[in-house]
Amino acid sequence: MRRALVALIATAATLAGTALPALPALAAPALAPAPAPAPAPGASGLGDEYFPDYGNSGYDVSHYDIRLRYQPDTDTLTGTTTILATATQDLSSFDLDFVLDVTSVRVNNRVATATRAGDHELVVTPPRSIAAGQPMTVVVQYSGVPSSKRAAGFTAWTKTPDGALAVGEPEMSWWWFPANDHPADKATFDVSVSVPDGTEVISNGVQPRPPSPEILGWTRWNWRSVKPMATYLAFLAIGQYDLRTDTAPNGQPVLTAYSQLLAPDFADAARASVERTAEVIDWESGLFGPYPFEAQGGVVAPPGAITFALETQTRPVYSSKFFRSGSNMYVVVHELGHQWFGDSVSVAQWKHIWLNEGFAAYAEWLWSQAQGEGTAQEIFDYTYAQHAADSPFWTVKPGDPGAADVFDGAVYDRGAMTLHQLRLAVGDAAFFDLVRTWTTTHRYGNGTTDEFVALAERISGKQLDALFQTWLFTPARPDVATAPATSAASVRAAAPRQPRSWAAIQRSHALLAGH
Repeated sequence: MRRALVALIATAATLAGTALPALPALAAPALAPAPAPAPAPGASGLGDEYFPDYGNSGYDVSHYDIRLRYQPDTDTLTGTTTILATATQDLSSFDLDFVLDVTSVRVNNRVATATRAGDHELVVTPPRSIAAGQPMTVVVQYSGVPSSKRAAGFTAWTKTPDGALAVGEPEMSWWWFPANDHPADKATFDVSVSVPDGTEVISNGVQPRPPSPEILGWTRWNWRSVKPMATYLAFLAIGQYDLRTDTAPNGQPVLTAYSQLLAPDFADAARASVERTAEVIDWESGLFGPYPFEAQGGVVAPPGAITFALETQTRPVYSSKFFRSGSNMYVVVHELGHQWFGDSVSVAQWKHIWLNEGFAAYAEWLWSQAQGEGTAQEIFDYTYAQHAADSPFWTVKPGDPGAADVFDGAVYDRGAMTLHQLRLAVGDAAFFDLVRTWTTTHRYGNGTTDEFVALAERISGKQLDALFQTWLFTPARPDVATAPATSAASVRAAAPRQPRSWAAIQRSHALLAGH
């Protein structure tokens, strides 16, 4: 026992003088992985500052297939719209902007639940959640009388004596197809409409096949848009129209349509204007870069149907009022200028609308100069002189006009004045390089004022913040006498002479801004 104790003490002493091997660190207990976020509803709006409930989040649309039947006598529309989209988040439900009566909705071939929210939201709940990145095929069947449906305080669908017009901005799809209705989500389109024999249907793009009999007494019209398009730019014109077809110098198909209800003098003036579409597109292509779409044309609506014109993609729609005093090339130049500015390059939010209207208005100034009817500088000088310092014209900020003033005259005219001051500041070479670069780099996409300013500074090599702040965001009349880019002639001209184009441009703008 003693020996054992001595041996144990001796062993302990030996170990005391010897370094013990390091023990391995104990591993932390494994933590359970954090649970994945549960699928959530997409938001009923894309976050537009002016129209927060327009569009919807949670998915991105790539294509709309719209198949309709329309009875002009009763204004009854029945349809099936198939939407191809991709979820951008894990979705438990999502919204569509739509006001007609829905009979069924399917998501990825399974029956979904559809309920109403607000005055234009259709909330779709699929039986299975949709994972982020997963394709969605949404099929909506519906019917109704579009002219009887009100949303946002009005009805955008127009019933005409012989048919209907679906033409409007900033909202229009709600009355004829379910959509993600905001320019930030563009898509391609197939539109197919069956109508009684003898009725014409005009829409965007090209006709993949000619009108064909469907059932006894009915004809089906088909249209296809292969370039991305904002939903408000999709349109329908249904009724009795005289159609003209041609081929543009660039080889594209041209289709123009004139309501048979137009009085002869209106019809002749309209044709004398809209039939020059291919000429104007060729001219504007030299300024703005290659024409971005696959077809050309225009539609003149029945008398009293609408009071405005709209840059519906590939084929603008015009009120007959634009031609009541004779031919009117300025509205044609304006709406075709939008094919680059507004259609191909669309606003990311509606607050940036001056990028649409300012450029379309400035296209008119450039046309005036090209036709010898007043230079861009002369139109600038006269516009400036027409509005005294205390005029309400100067209180609207074109770069942020507010939802109530998105179509105010200042957005058009002061927007064009901003571009002219920019051109004077950077010179013609840099200005038109900027314009063509903008339409190229943002083609089929969206743009913001900040992006435009940044590009202008990069191309010109100049600091331009003060110029844009003055002309776009200051609610007061700029002092051109102190603006370094303004010509001395402009400062001296206390009462500039009215350009020959002025009256025609202003008549057009009064109608354009009035919608």
